[in-house]
Amino acid sequence: MAARKTTAKSAAKPNVSADELKQYYRDMLLIRRFEEKAGQLYGMGLIGGFCHLYIGQEAVVVGLEAAAEEGDKRVTSYRDHGHMLACGMDPNGVMAELTGREGGYSKGKGGSMHMFSREKHFYGGHGIVAAQVPIGAGLAFADKYLGNDRVTFAYFGDGAANQGQVAESYNMAELWDLPVIFVIENNQYAMGTAVKRATKSPDFWERGAAYGIEGEAVDGMDVLAVKAAGEKAVAHCRAGKGPYILEVMTYRYRGHSMSDPAKYRTREEVQEMREKRDAIENVRQMLLTGKHASEEDLKEIDKEIKDIVNASAEFAKDSPEPDLSELWTDIYAKELPQGEAV
Repeated sequence: MAARKTTAKSAAKPNVSADELKQYYRDMLLIRRFEEKAGQLYGMGLIGGFCHLYIGQEAVVVGLEAAAEEGDKRVTSYRDHGHMLACGMDPNGVMAELTGREGGYSKGKGGSMHMFSREKHFYGGHGIVAAQVPIGAGLAFADKYLGNDRVTFAYFGDGAANQGQVAESYNMAELWDLPVIFVIENNQYAMGTAVKRATKSPDFWERGAAYGIEGEAVDGMDVLAVKAAGEKAVAHCRAGKGPYILEVMTYRYRGHSMSDPAKYRTREEVQEMREKRDAIENVRQMLLTGKHASEEDLKEIDKEIKDIVNASAEFAKDSPEPDLSELWTDIYAKELPQGEAV
């Protein structure tokens, strides 16, 4: 039997203002330029360890953050820099953490894969495949217990979708009607393995049916489509209907990590996605053809973003490395005052 072809649903796109569209363009461009700079710093030896870039997938997190409200939580895997920037974390602190500096969000001790911001309700960055999914369910459990109407976005990839703890999280989330959105960022490749070689059921979101979880697939290269699907999922969770699964069909332009030459796919495949499906270019054309912005306006935005990214790199270089005494700090969590939420 031939494998079914996965198709993303085309939800009605939301009406957005010119200012909102410009903001999505700016947010996606910030992620891309930041990741390009991170790639440069890695090549210069200023970023050590692993480094997984988000280039190509920007519309996923920008679209979903557009559907989120203050106080909503997010947790993700090691391809996490884009999520940090999209939820409002300071590029200076993110870049300093990537380079292992004291000015980083985890004081230089977490690096690319393990930084957090309680202020922005960002709970990692997790290096173990799918480990963040039950954590996301746990965050949602806390919110339901507290009755605060918050929603958690638990991001993971197509490779992680085959992990057993994902199925366990689905079961618990539906059993307890937890307000969690399971976001599968399907970028077509789990490290170097294509989806069709790794699973017999490529429509990952449909697996939720076994637990009674609603969901859908959405075009992850279209920020407005992602926003529309995100708003639907958020409304479902806030209404007390339990979890929701979003399979966001996207594509990464770079290798799995900086050490991956990505020889498992052709240059033509990547180039075709860049030329025909690029999320940032699509919004750029919408702004121009709709006369919401001129070429000069967009050049100014690009310059502004480059200045922010360059400043973050300089901040990181100027920030000192953590003192050895930091090895003994943040080992245990401080006890929260009674009734205070995470």
